[in-house]
Amino acid sequence: MDSGFYAASAALAAQTQALELIANNLANLGTAGYRGQQATFRSLLAGSGRVASNPLNSSINDFSVLSGSRVNLAAGSLTSTGNPLDMGVAGVGFLVVQSATGTAYTRNGNFHLTSTGQLVTSRGEAVLGEQGPITLPQGKVAVSPDGTISVDGAVAAKLRIAEFAPDTSLSAIGNSLYTAPPNSELPAASSTIRQGVLEESNVNPVEGMIQLIAVQRNAEMMQRAVSMFDSQMNQIAAQELPKV
Repeated sequence: MDSGFYAASAALAAQTQALELIANNLANLGTAGYRGQQATFRSLLAGSGRVASNPLNSSINDFSVLSGSRVNLAAGSLTSTGNPLDMGVAGVGFLVVQSATGTAYTRNGNFHLTSTGQLVTSRGEAVLGEQGPITLPQGKVAVSPDGTISVDGAVAAKLRIAEFAPDTSLSAIGNSLYTAPPNSELPAASSTIRQGVLEESNVNPVEGMIQLIAVQRNAEMMQRAVSMFDSQMNQIAAQELPKV
């Protein structure tokens, strides 16, 4: 019975965490450049290190727990805004910014200029070019597909566009910003910049709602299972312990 109680408790915890993950995805449907988070699970052996491994033990004691999440790197739709400082990435690349914790990567190209001409994100992080933070003079801004920024026809800077190997694990740090393992950034080989557009969230609202309902039902089922095991253990304790 202990194994069943542990398995139900672990499943309830995993489904609760998955529920929070899906709810966060749905809450960011309107966030430009947002990448959905997908839950990942791992197998856990109850009593690992003390229980002999055999087919019966594995069938009773193995259960899954949420080990974390991974970033869904599928591209979102590019929507025209008409703002010359909005920049969308076509391809797998990321724009590079300087966050409070260091270098970060984003697909949210909703940029603007400060009073000193520095190009920053909507939250004020400096946008990085190949030579560092980008500062532009006053004038008409034009951005070419390779990220070169011109002001009134004169080249002023070039956006730093990063790509990563397919197996690179990116970590979300909030506000559509991501970090990557050291030395994993690669120069852009197939990504281009689209001026005057923003990328929408890549979360599918219909799929998200279906997942939300399914996980919620699973969580309710596990909650009932935990309550059942708890009641049975209390009943056994009340009936058997007085006989000892």
